[in-house]
Amino acid sequence: MTLRVLGVDPGLTRCGIGVLDAGAGRGATLVDVGVIRSSSDDAIDQRLLALSRGLREVIELHAPDVVAIERVFAQNNTPTVMGTAQVSGIAILLAAERGIPIAMHTPSEVKAAVTGNGRADKKQIQTMLVRLLGLSAPPKPADAADALAIALTQLWRGPGPVRTDASGGARTSAQAVWAQAERSARRARETSTSRF
Repeated sequence: MTLRVLGVDPGLTRCGIGVLDAGAGRGATLVDVGVIRSSSDDAIDQRLLALSRGLREVIELHAPDVVAIERVFAQNNTPTVMGTAQVSGIAILLAAERGIPIAMHTPSEVKAAVTGNGRADKKQIQTMLVRLLGLSAPPKPADAADALAIALTQLWRGPGPVRTDASGGARTSAQAVWAQAERSARRARETSTSRF
């Protein structure tokens, strides 16, 4: 069994989606990438309905084991944050209806996971995605690339029902839980150190 992750970069006009299958070690295989669009000319209810239908189709088509979503973070642009939060809610609900676990990752977590630098720009992320996934060009638009980066972050940093090790063997759930506990302890140490 291979772990399949759906990454979602929530947005009201363009909602990025990226589907990856876990490979051996830190490898991953691209399954699908793109955006689901809604028209800014439509009323908010129709826009959310269009995005909901699109996300539902993606989930039903690819049957992910986990849905990873970019965590909404504070901005000065309140309407953008509101739209992002609404679309995040749709993705969470659709996953919950199907019993699919969800994970949330902040933009800085995604940047650090993919590039090693929590302050990397979009071009650096896209360059790494091309290299890591063996793509001929970065996915476009940027929302699609961001969704792939979110999925990749979940593959590398999140626990899952089945992960593969460097030899291609399955990693057990207990091993995944242990790895998560180690990450949590490391974050706690980093947080307590950063307060001084």
